[in-house]
Amino acid sequence: MAIDTVPPLINAQLTYLITHSPFPVKVEQMWSGSKNPRLLDRFTLVIPYCLDYIRWDVIYNAMYPLAAPDVIFGPDDESFQPYFGGNEKSSKNGLADWNSKDPARLLALILELRAAYVAYQRRRIGEVDDERLKFEISTLVSREGIEMYMSSINDKPEEVKFAVPLLDIDLNKLVAGSTWRHPQKIRLQVIFPVGKKYSTPPAPRLKLISSAELKALYSIEDFKLPSWLQGMCTAEYLIIVEEMLESQIKNAVSSIETRRKLIMALAPIFGRPIEADPVFCRKATFLASSGVFTFLVHFSLSLQFPKQPPAIILQSSQHFNSYGVPIKSPNLIEYPWSPRWEPSKMADRIFDFLVDESLNFKKYCGQLIQ
Repeated sequence: MAIDTVPPLINAQLTYLITHSPFPVKVEQMWSGSKNPRLLDRFTLVIPYCLDYIRWDVIYNAMYPLAAPDVIFGPDDESFQPYFGGNEKSSKNGLADWNSKDPARLLALILELRAAYVAYQRRRIGEVDDERLKFEISTLVSREGIEMYMSSINDKPEEVKFAVPLLDIDLNKLVAGSTWRHPQKIRLQVIFPVGKKYSTPPAPRLKLISSAELKALYSIEDFKLPSWLQGMCTAEYLIIVEEMLESQIKNAVSSIETRRKLIMALAPIFGRPIEADPVFCRKATFLASSGVFTFLVHFSLSLQFPKQPPAIILQSSQHFNSYGVPIKSPNLIEYPWSPRWEPSKMADRIFDFLVDESLNFKKYCGQLIQ
């Protein structure tokens, strides 16, 4: 059976886009527009924007692979025409001097169009007849990286979303040895209703959102947004949120060393770990034995450590279920613990607990394979 393929020149540009984009771009679907239905020359890109996604169709022609692609924007963006006008600025764009043999050209085009889309949304929102919105924009205009989006119903503005980057620090550099591919960000989403009259303007809808990978260091779910006071504007609110966030992020970074100290304290008792997370110190695995019974001890340290004790799972090296999978214990979190203990005492008490628990686990394994 024939296999669907992407023409080499198109594939090179798409691969470069996915691997080198400064923000995560996904391909939602691919299809063929050529006479040969096996040649996939069209696809939908899912591009992050304003803490949501926009979808653009990129249309190549497999019969003419040297030609520049067409880009079709979403149904709500019919008025977005970045290269319309015929002036000098619009004629010098990513499509005008297309080079199909340069794998970086598609990425450059998407970055150019996305930047134009940011300006397009700002322009649309700036034209809305809403005094509160105009004031909010005037207080935020000096901040870099703000994205805006206006949603409408029946061609009438309904609400405006702001995605505001927080903390003027490079989060990637806070953690030594981190392998984060994309810049880690924390943003505040602020949503204002527009086109409505209120005697007292309501507070906007607020939500704090972070890059997915940042959860290894800090959980946004643990952050409680402060109350929005009557008469407050976004610029005032951001100062409060950033002060709270900066303090908590610093604590999160320092807690890495706290977790590292426990893993180091376990080593003299259990031996060197056979696996460990050297960056965030969230996990470690040791090989242990009780008589002739050998087993692995998996430690998982949460972001709430040392308030929460490490979760422990025992895994037998000698017992397997009917599928050939090593038998494991349930998650063990109920054992003597105090966050005020020194790491060495924590390690000693864990060892004392596992001396007895390993016997129970051995018995448990024996019962399962009978």
